[in-house]
Amino acid sequence: MRIKPIAAAALVTATALAFAGCAANEAPASGGSGSAGGAQTLTGVGSSAQKAAQEKWVADFQTANPNITVNYSPDGSGAGRSAFIAGAANFAGSDRAFKDDEMGAGKFAGCAADSNALNLPVYISPIAVVFNIDGVKELTLDPATLAGIFAGKITKWNDPAIAKTNPKASLPSAAITAVHRADDSGTTNNFTDTLNKTAPQIWTAAASDTFPADFGGEAATGTSGVIQAVSGGKNTIGYADESQAGDLGKASILVGGKALQPTAEAAAAILDHSQTVPGRDANDLAYALDRTSEGVYPAVLVSYAIVCQTYKDPAVGTLVKSYVGYMASAEGQQAAAQAAGAAPLSSGLQAKVKTALDSVK
Repeated sequence: MRIKPIAAAALVTATALAFAGCAANEAPASGGSGSAGGAQTLTGVGSSAQKAAQEKWVADFQTANPNITVNYSPDGSGAGRSAFIAGAANFAGSDRAFKDDEMGAGKFAGCAADSNALNLPVYISPIAVVFNIDGVKELTLDPATLAGIFAGKITKWNDPAIAKTNPKASLPSAAITAVHRADDSGTTNNFTDTLNKTAPQIWTAAASDTFPADFGGEAATGTSGVIQAVSGGKNTIGYADESQAGDLGKASILVGGKALQPTAEAAAAILDHSQTVPGRDANDLAYALDRTSEGVYPAVLVSYAIVCQTYKDPAVGTLVKSYVGYMASAEGQQAAAQAAGAAPLSSGLQAKVKTALDSVK
């Protein structure tokens, strides 16, 4: 059943109240982000994987809070983290958390001098291995073959390794064009981590935001660039957030003898096997994903909202708590599931994010 706009607005406002302790539209009525008169514009930069979800979150939040403008620019996770560090964004969307050596008080221009950052999961999604191959509608790849393709070691679609797991497919004797991200990308970090964890003999490089230059392939900027390159090319393969795969084919990954598709349920399951990064503040919810558990689809990204523990401008902190609180709420997670096919955070993880946001000042 379609929710009427007024009901949706009420729902978002109630959620903001529950998470932030005060409604976002109770913020002072004048002034821009960071101004003495009170923040009325909230700026986020980052993950292009979050694009569809952010569009929905922004629309719902602004419907409920017409005095607030939320600007989210899906320039990529690396751009988001850089903007947050520089104080050019009030929060970052990132498909990986800040690493230990990137954390620390005094490193973030928009935060108070003694404030660290917090990494809060808000979006869980599978990474789809998308393909556009002449005459092929379904494709199954084991991890070693997938790694070999992106490492430039398997170069033809009718290679015996691909034929072995696709005995009924009419594989062309055509060159493989493997498309990767040109920009620093949390999706690339998660994808290369998957290849390294599941096929370490083939993919010897560690997880990285930047795709290894010596592995070749075609580079494209942003999630949309990868999708355009794969769909507009011939005999292509790439990786992207599943929500933006469109009509492209999505390869199954062979795990424990089962061909697993990139579904929301598969993405959510990985957190049941994973732990938070040790040694962090109790309110920092960065996860170290276990990609090798049997029966778990391994190519998953957990995307974060990165915020200050304490903001230089308390009004910004109030807005961040309200907006990110809505993103991570049951209502916000359901909205992301409908708009982007994301896997909703569990109720337990929603509660942990709420506790972390309650501590933000």
